[in-house]
Amino acid sequence: MLSNIKGCSWRNGVSISAKEQLNFERAFVPSTALAKSVQFDQDMMHVALTDGRIISVPIQWFPILRRATPEQRSHYEIEGNGISLFWPDIDEDLAVANLLAGADWQST
Repeated sequence: MLSNIKGCSWRNGVSISAKEQLNFERAFVPSTALAKSVQFDQDMMHVALTDGRIISVPIQWFPILRRATPEQRSHYEIEGNGISLFWPDIDEDLAVANLLAGADWQST
C-alpha cells in the first residue's frame, strides 16, 4: 500500500494533486490607509492617515484608553509602518483597519 502512495507523489507523503490544490495568497498590506498621528479630545480619538483622512472614533469603545491618563494616551507608537497603534504604558494595541471598519466591539 505504501508503494502506491510513493508512486503518485513528488515527495514522500505529499501527492501531486494536493500540491496543485494549494492556493497561497499574500496577506493584504494597506498602502494608503496608514496611521500618521493620534490625538484625543474629551470623547473621541482622532487618527490622521497618510492619505489625508482622519478617523474619529469614540473613546468609549476602548475602555483601557478611556481610563488612561492624558500622558499615557500621548505616549503611543505607530507600528508596522502605520498599520497599527500601540500604547506601551497601558499595553493597548489597535489595528487601523479595524478603526476604518468602524467595529464597535461592545455591539457584538
